[in-house]
Amino acid sequence: MLKLCVAGAAGRMGNAVINEATSKGHQIVGAIEAPNNPFIGKTLRELGISNSETQILSSDRINEAVRDADVYVSFTMPAAEVVNIPLVANLGKRIILGTTGFTPEQNRQVVNAMSGKVPAVFSPNYSVGVNILFKLAEALQAFPKEYNFSISEIHHTGKKDAPSGTAKKLGEIVANTRGYTKVVSGREGISPRQPEELEITALRVGGVPGIHDLIVAGPYEMLRIEHTAFSRNVFAQGAVYAAEWLSKQNEPKVFSMADVLGLS
Repeated sequence: MLKLCVAGAAGRMGNAVINEATSKGHQIVGAIEAPNNPFIGKTLRELGISNSETQILSSDRINEAVRDADVYVSFTMPAAEVVNIPLVANLGKRIILGTTGFTPEQNRQVVNAMSGKVPAVFSPNYSVGVNILFKLAEALQAFPKEYNFSISEIHHTGKKDAPSGTAKKLGEIVANTRGYTKVVSGREGISPRQPEELEITALRVGGVPGIHDLIVAGPYEMLRIEHTAFSRNVFAQGAVYAAEWLSKQNEPKVFSMADVLGLS
């Protein structure tokens, strides 16, 4: 049994992580939210999230929230985690970080805060299927040079960053294997595709948890690989898998979901 502290505990992803973890017999010993959240001071039981009497604390009490935890799990906002991650790492707690939308500088800050201090997993997507898609993308370098690669993603209207962290990661893999040096996020007017361009498009509609398409097309054929998330539970499931795996790691480094799944 693991003891977890969940950031954003009153949010949709926080709820999903708590439900997945407790269904597997793990214990939620800490829960935090932004200082202005109306649910601060309430227990998880009072909010109907779980049967736990753990109280949601303000993030400015994060030291108290993670005190008894084995692993800190977060799917929140970049600005919050730039502050939280160094504090958690300094306390020696393992970290599962699923927050996306970091600027390059923020990304550098959180990675540096974890590296060499604690075992951590940092991934733009915790879905098992998506991480296998990442691995498949590496194998697609075998296509001849005249084949074009494009990526599309669809998410709910509440998602703030675009393209998604998953699409960006997929794009990095494709660019590295195919030599693309420029990303195009949309076309208008007269805009023929250039050899150095990788297309990544983003749509925001309804309540879609996440759809990612990798499209490869040549003169006479097209390969399309699609991953569809049915619910946020798939990301919570992967995060709990990662926490279980991470609990057995002692090396203070930042791992990926490829490491968790034995794909690296």
